[in-house]
Amino acid sequence: MTIRALLLALPLLLAGWFATLLAVAVLSHQAPAYVVLFPGSDLLSSLPADVAVLSATGFSVTLTAERPGLARALYRQGAWVVLPAGLRGCLPMPRL
Repeated sequence: MTIRALLLALPLLLAGWFATLLAVAVLSHQAPAYVVLFPGSDLLSSLPADVAVLSATGFSVTLTAERPGLARALYRQGAWVVLPAGLRGCLPMPRL
């Protein structure tokens, strides 16, 4: 593989991974929490009562709720990017 092919493949790989995370957040209800990137100033004040804030920084907010469809609700409230948080992944976890 040449450097030129690698420079083309790497951004495509990252874009595919990001698109997969976006799809998992909207189509699946398996994530225990969601990370909202670049939340608007009014997002936290407009959250439903059953949504809990796990952490907040200057560029992200991690939220959780017991009800399904939280990612879609966050998009309806104006979130730009909602990613799943806390998923175990594809590989089995080692037993300690």
